[in-house]
Amino acid sequence: MTTTSTTLPAPPERRTATIVMACLGVFVAYLPITSVAVSLPAIGNALGASTAQLSWVQDAFVLPMAAFILTAGVFGDVHGRRKVYLTGLALSALGAVVALSAQSIAFVWVGQALAGTGAAALLPTTLALISHAVPDFRERGKFIGIWASSLMLALTVGPMIAGPVAENLGWRFIYVLPVPFAVAAFAIALAALPESRAPHNRRLDWPGQVTAAVAVTALVFGVIEAGVNGLGDARVIVALIIAVLSGAAFVAVERRSDSPMLDLALFRSRAFTVTTLIAMISFLSLIGFIFVLSMYFGLVQQLGTIEAGWRLALMNGASMVVGALAGKLMHRVQARFLIGGGLAAVAAAQFALLTIDADTSFAAIGWRLVVLGLGMGFVMAPMTATAVAAVPYRLAGMAAAGNNAFRQVGGALGPAVLGALLTAGAVSSLPRQLADAGIDGELRERVVDAVDGEGLGAVAGLDLGADTPTVMNAVGDAFLDGMQLCLIFSGVLTAAAAVLCLVMLKPGTDAAH
Repeated sequence: MTTTSTTLPAPPERRTATIVMACLGVFVAYLPITSVAVSLPAIGNALGASTAQLSWVQDAFVLPMAAFILTAGVFGDVHGRRKVYLTGLALSALGAVVALSAQSIAFVWVGQALAGTGAAALLPTTLALISHAVPDFRERGKFIGIWASSLMLALTVGPMIAGPVAENLGWRFIYVLPVPFAVAAFAIALAALPESRAPHNRRLDWPGQVTAAVAVTALVFGVIEAGVNGLGDARVIVALIIAVLSGAAFVAVERRSDSPMLDLALFRSRAFTVTTLIAMISFLSLIGFIFVLSMYFGLVQQLGTIEAGWRLALMNGASMVVGALAGKLMHRVQARFLIGGGLAAVAAAQFALLTIDADTSFAAIGWRLVVLGLGMGFVMAPMTATAVAAVPYRLAGMAAAGNNAFRQVGGALGPAVLGALLTAGAVSSLPRQLADAGIDGELRERVVDAVDGEGLGAVAGLDLGADTPTVMNAVGDAFLDGMQLCLIFSGVLTAAAAVLCLVMLKPGTDAAH
């Protein structure tokens, strides 16, 4: 039984400290995403990793975020959000240290998984801290906007710092970046962050946790392996069957639980359901796009991590600037217009990127990335605030965790789905591109076999002699064909989400009740 003091909003003198810690926590949680993404080509070259293995570098981080975020939210409600917050920071730092010392791609995955588990603890906790400190949902929207800007700030500064670090010290040292921020946040939280718990009794839902984790893991594994070995592969079929059965079991368990990890009654709210679906779609598109774009910069344009980092910073910086503004505009503009308009801008930018090639200039690609970032900035804060405001206050923490969980499921599927599309499109196009370039016979077969087995990056390790420039140009053209497939898929999916938002998120569905 929790005491009454833990259910009351934070006093004014503590509110600022709580909100600052929430923003710092989400910054630590998201810092590894783009700092690692921009370094994927360097990691692949150093450790001899295939495209599928590199997609697991991203997914090893995002997957535990999706699998454990709801459990972390319940832990915070029951045992105290401050404790979970501190645990998340410690795991984030530990994961960075493990990846820093990795001698193989498998150990990078382990480090990423630990850091992702830490992020799973931080995400629902930071939003719950804001909900606790600011119970008025109208005022809360402004602070969620600041929280979303902190998230985008991490995505912005990550590649800007990682680029110089990776080029001057090596890719390993990008994992040093989260450590000082995590340590500083830990020290400040010990001194300044008050403890809080949920205002009602909850307990851990282990059957729900197990079935959810199995479903998410099996789904992502199946999608990644389908991109490498095809849908007919036995492992893919088994993984997807397990995902479906585990997902069904999760629904059955949650319907019968008297203390569910995710109360399915939340989905009776149209606003919560629509924004949660949009959260999953938008992060599938965003994280998957960042993965593909980082490969494009490294493999096709042959850019260093500094140059690639600045290009990603354009997108995330624009999103960060707009994020705080979007939180304030929520009281003047309907959420469906902010979210729907933002998604439409993202889709338009993705379709505009269809025309880029190996020689596209910084300016030509830059304005497209800025438009995409501006669009995402108008989506993030209103989407989260609407999901939280659409349910009774007692369920606000669970709604925030649920929205974040589905967002991270989308983020985990992003590199898997778009990585599979990229590989499939490139492998299908490569024989034609090589033939058009005049590469025939045994050399063409050797290149195609290497790409089919280990991904596009494998070509760099082949001894191609005088044909090296010609083959690499053909590989770049094949990559662009695969990338176009990814952009069309993402653009259509994002445009559909925009229409869904404008049609379904009508006035009256985005207010608390």
